[in-house]
Amino acid sequence: MEKITAAITSVGGYVPEYRLTNKILETLIETNDEWIRTRTGIEERRILKGEGLGTSDLAVGAVQEIFKKRGISPEEIECVIVATVTPDMVFPSTANVLSDKLGMKNAFGFDVSAACSGFLYGLTLGASLIESGRYKNVIVVGADKMSSIVDYNDRTTCIIFGDGAGAVLLERSNEGNGVMDSILKSDGSGREFLHMKAGGSVKPASVETVLAKEHFVYQEGQSVFKFAVKGMADVSYELMQRNNLTADDIAWLVPHQANLRIIDATASRMNLPKEKVMINIQKYGNTTAGTIPLCLWEWESRLKKGDNIILAAFGGGFTWGATLIKWAYDSK
Repeated sequence: MEKITAAITSVGGYVPEYRLTNKILETLIETNDEWIRTRTGIEERRILKGEGLGTSDLAVGAVQEIFKKRGISPEEIECVIVATVTPDMVFPSTANVLSDKLGMKNAFGFDVSAACSGFLYGLTLGASLIESGRYKNVIVVGADKMSSIVDYNDRTTCIIFGDGAGAVLLERSNEGNGVMDSILKSDGSGREFLHMKAGGSVKPASVETVLAKEHFVYQEGQSVFKFAVKGMADVSYELMQRNNLTADDIAWLVPHQANLRIIDATASRMNLPKEKVMINIQKYGNTTAGTIPLCLWEWESRLKKGDNIILAAFGGGFTWGATLIKWAYDSK
């Protein structure tokens, strides 16, 4: 019996129209364009504006593109996984809301909360469902409306994050393409350096927590940077070694877009030239779970069937990991 693998057969992406540039941020907080660019590589980020719009609305745009490009109907989707830390609401899941908005009536769905590593976690889960032989069509989305949990008076965090969504369709393959291997890790002791203080069951929302601005991203930048550089670089290199791959065998590195210096450190550890690294942080900033699928969306036309691609991420929690995929199709 031939081995079933989970192949990415289509990619969709969506970013809001509004561009929050560094120049605009200069008018809001004490910062400047050069300082932001030299420390992060970010020039602008997209922000979702409009009453009543949330993460599911970003995801709708990404998944609709998949339906159109792949020629598949919503009713054919059997499972929807949404990686996000900014769900529309605590419950029901954003995956349920997304399924309802797009008419995916035959799909069960759930959210994955692993911060910036969420898409990798979701992709591995989705691939497992396909590999089991029980499911044929699984949608995995990485989407976050980070503007909803960012304090625009905090110059250490508001310069980093943006809103956006990317999605992939996973289908069965017998050609040996698809999700080949993953190394996923977590360390809960890192929560003190990157988290949201209130809004959970330990510290429910109250007048006091709102006034104390505890419903925004809190980050100790230097500590997170130090852990991220080592974690993302080491796990990517470990994945290469485990699969007997050299830099020559890798077509692309798709890194989480958190900081240009972290991306450079990961590529250096893998001995990869910059030409093999997908970078769009300058346009979108850090869209958390959305960064990796947004890169695949933008580079799709340059990907070739059989390409070895490593996806790598590091996120709050801490969570981190790397995934090896063998690209399944040539773009038209």
